[in-house]
Amino acid sequence: MKKPTPQVISQAQYDSENEEGQLALDVYQTKDHIVILAPIAGVKLDEMSVAVVDDVLTIKGQRHLDVTVAEENYFTQECFWGDFSRSIVLPASVDSNRISASFKDGVLKIEIPKIEKVRSKVIRIKTS
Repeated sequence: MKKPTPQVISQAQYDSENEEGQLALDVYQTKDHIVILAPIAGVKLDEMSVAVVDDVLTIKGQRHLDVTVAEENYFTQECFWGDFSRSIVLPASVDSNRISASFKDGVLKIEIPKIEKVRSKVIRIKTS
């Protein structure tokens, strides 16, 4: 049986088939925070946004390629250039009013304070 040949597509083909690239994330918790790490090398701060709506965090941005290379001159083209985004449902209740974000050495770090969920309360019913 003949092995299938892997399909190689250009960035232009990929872009036309997929509207946005997806961002890799690490998400973890400390005692008091949800922390999100996203390596985003080559992106300017003014071309990136972070938003929290309800329980969903969304990171969007755009990465530009500053050189023009003819498709036939590429040996390998694995980097994503263009628009990217990533949305995740936050794994705990958070205080989105106190979110903080920093960007150092090409890594975006977002820290969101956790809040304690209101636990159910038992209500006694009185008889009359």
